[in-house]
Amino acid sequence: MKRLFPVLIAAIAVIACGNNAGGTDTVEPDLTAPSAITVSQPSISATADGGTFTVNVKAPVRPAVSGTTDWVSAKLGIFKDYSTVLTVTVAKNAGYEPKSAEVVLSASGVSDVKISVSQAAREVVKDPELPANAAVARTLELGLGWNMGNHFDAYSNGVASETAWQGKSATQATFTGLKAKGFTSVRIPATWMGHIGEAPDYTLDEKWLNRIYEVVGFAENAGLNVILNTHHDEDHGENDGNHWQNLKGAVDSEEVNKQVKAEIAAVWTQIAEKFKDKGDFLMLESFNELIYGNEWSSKKDDEKRCNVINEWNQVFVDAVRATGGNNETRWLGVPGYAASPNYLKYLTVPNDPAGKIMLAFHCYDPYDYTIGDKQLPDWGHAGTAYKNGEEEIKTLFNSIYTNYIAKNIPIYMGEFGCSMRNKKDAKAWAYYLYYLEYFVKAARVFGISGFLWDNGADGYGKERHGYVDHGTGEYTTNGKEPVEAMVKAWSTTDANYTLDSVYDRFWEVLEN
Repeated sequence: MKRLFPVLIAAIAVIACGNNAGGTDTVEPDLTAPSAITVSQPSISATADGGTFTVNVKAPVRPAVSGTTDWVSAKLGIFKDYSTVLTVTVAKNAGYEPKSAEVVLSASGVSDVKISVSQAAREVVKDPELPANAAVARTLELGLGWNMGNHFDAYSNGVASETAWQGKSATQATFTGLKAKGFTSVRIPATWMGHIGEAPDYTLDEKWLNRIYEVVGFAENAGLNVILNTHHDEDHGENDGNHWQNLKGAVDSEEVNKQVKAEIAAVWTQIAEKFKDKGDFLMLESFNELIYGNEWSSKKDDEKRCNVINEWNQVFVDAVRATGGNNETRWLGVPGYAASPNYLKYLTVPNDPAGKIMLAFHCYDPYDYTIGDKQLPDWGHAGTAYKNGEEEIKTLFNSIYTNYIAKNIPIYMGEFGCSMRNKKDAKAWAYYLYYLEYFVKAARVFGISGFLWDNGADGYGKERHGYVDHGTGEYTTNGKEPVEAMVKAWSTTDANYTLDSVYDRFWEVLEN
């Protein structure tokens, strides 16, 4: 009983003191209604990327919000004790002009309060001054290139065939004609499926190898640079051939990865042996567009998938360099996942004793205009679709320039293009020529050599990329104008011929 007495005394003291047991007075909220609307900040300044901003508001009654636009939205939170929070959301500014607006708070009996909202314009990409480094020198050496697409990379019943998809055989005239038209390089995509023997030797069919060797000689005779690769050997989940470059299998199974790397080493050793005495005009390129199954946009495990490609590229480099001859020092090209610029950050430069590696990417931007199902009718500032298309191309090329060219890391665009438009539709044809001219001029300005995709398909519509006849070297039906526009864009040195002049002159083209 004696031990409980102090406890009872303490309990009585607490009851007597209530919530003031700590010895301080409770501060009651001031619920006096304010006589005006006040805000914690009278203005909001947003970058071109936009964002979300909060403003503390006091008012005698819950205010109403007005003044919102298609790029500024505003919402009030719970109104309690004469206070609320205003959330202002500013959308991304895709344009090149700054924006301004006013969000207005109003309530009966008091003056309105305006919150000014300003947003910066999207940054205009400036043309760089190309440095005098090895990356730029290599770009200028390759110049404007042309792809002999859907030719040696065509196949039927799992076997590559020169005439499987377009029925014409390459001749010396093909390459003599290309050189005369202003191209300085050619890329010869070659598929090896159906011409590879069983493990462990994976012996290449001599007849197929000799034919490709002959055609490379045609390009050499014409004075063209050449890129030769393995193409359409990559497995995209098809069931129509012997697609032995199985990235999905290699990512999921180290045993499959080991087998594919052995085949890569064997195939490239034989190709390199065949061409090791060819001069520096010849460049070898490891792969085309490697993807995981049919996932053109990698959905997960980006780094893991891309690291397998990095392994394969190193196997390729090691195999080629080991054959000796001119292969010890010739340029080698390596693409990354899907050959997409979006995955270049995961592509590493292979270890190379010669230090002559070029990274590679492909670009068909914007897809809905160039080769997609939509085939939109126009592109760029004067049209209705992709009105900021020019700056989007410049932004992409500027990132390539900044991250690679300016750092003296050689890189090239192994494929680009746009499906042919109907020349009878004068407006669509004008936009088509403008796109190709602007695209190639932008590549030249940012120091990126590019290879036009030509699949031999004459006419117009989806996947129609026929410019030069693969058998004769003559122009296709409507190939002359677009080729001349691209050659002009790459080779013109007149200081008055700039990206801005191409941009501005297009208004005159449309008016005429």
